[in-house]
Amino acid sequence: MLFHDKRLSRNDTVSCASCHDQARAFSDPAVASTGVNGTTGRHAMRLINARFANERRFFWDERATTLENQTTQPVRDHVEMGFSGTLGDPNFAALTAKLAAIPDYRVLFAMTFGDADVTEIRIQRSLAQFVRSIQSFDSKFDVGRAQVPNEGAPFPNFTAQENNGKALFNNPPAPPGQPQTGAGCAGCHAPPEFDIDPNSRNNGVITKIGGTTDLTNTRSPSLRDLIGPGGQSNGPFMHDGSFATLAQIISHYNAIPGDNANLDPRLRRPVGVQNLGLNPQQMNDIAAFLRTLTGSSVYMDEKWSDPFNAQNQLTLIVLPADAVEITNHGNGTATIACHAAPNLSYNLESSPDLKEWTHVEPLISDANGRCQKLVGISGMRFYRFTYTPPS
Repeated sequence: MLFHDKRLSRNDTVSCASCHDQARAFSDPAVASTGVNGTTGRHAMRLINARFANERRFFWDERATTLENQTTQPVRDHVEMGFSGTLGDPNFAALTAKLAAIPDYRVLFAMTFGDADVTEIRIQRSLAQFVRSIQSFDSKFDVGRAQVPNEGAPFPNFTAQENNGKALFNNPPAPPGQPQTGAGCAGCHAPPEFDIDPNSRNNGVITKIGGTTDLTNTRSPSLRDLIGPGGQSNGPFMHDGSFATLAQIISHYNAIPGDNANLDPRLRRPVGVQNLGLNPQQMNDIAAFLRTLTGSSVYMDEKWSDPFNAQNQLTLIVLPADAVEITNHGNGTATIACHAAPNLSYNLESSPDLKEWTHVEPLISDANGRCQKLVGISGMRFYRFTYTPPS
């Protein structure tokens, strides 16, 4: 809910999902994303498999030491979401007060943390756990990897072109003057995760959006889901959005355009910078391999989708089973109870099959957030507590 809620921005127009679209592998089709006060200075990075990242720092320049630390920096940014406390913006405390005034959030924070207090640490923990849940492991690569003993073996479900691209991706470059048999991509993007090596430096793309130079971009997202299942680029690519296709990316690494003080040493050669001399077929083969890293469920699974209706409202919150207590008194009655947010109206519902639910009774939680009801029991019944947000 936090990820998709535009109320996390100063003027209720921008959410995390505004710049990280599920249909684009949680990236943005625009070069620079639109915030509440202009556009971002870097392209919005894809959020695929952050839980399994080799590099534990986040943002292109790695300024966030943890994913938790990363999650609220866009909220605190004057351009992006506008709770910066500078330049006329409200501070972050104004956001926590804003969310605490929304009954839905009191319900959800109590459900998650045991009480309804809204704090930045809890927002960070919730957003970070949601981002960690965004996982893509149902690609053609994953199907093939499960059938062979190691990464280097040919995958039986790959075409000859895809297997050759895989070998070129994994193998180190040949010495100067010898036929090229590898591009060394895995030196920085090791399979099976294809995240960036923690010791990487910049890749020779050193322009800022709009011009000038920036040498501090040393991170990248996983190479999984560079391309969507329909064949579209989940780009543009790089921190400045300067590449639109896989061919442009591969051409850049085939011949690094120039040196700089923070260039990754793996992109240097005994004389000058990397010039692999890949032929057109080899570059096409690497592109074919990179397309095998695209999954499918991450684009359509409802667990990552927008929970709000067309009116930007939730329609129902179901408290989890571990929030419900059932005490059987042994005389045909039981007490059904839950710990919820204080002084709100909940519904106790029952079902014979976990499909059709009927209201038993509306209940008001007490000052400690407890709801309970004594019910008669006969046969098999399931019970749950729900909260219906006001329209």
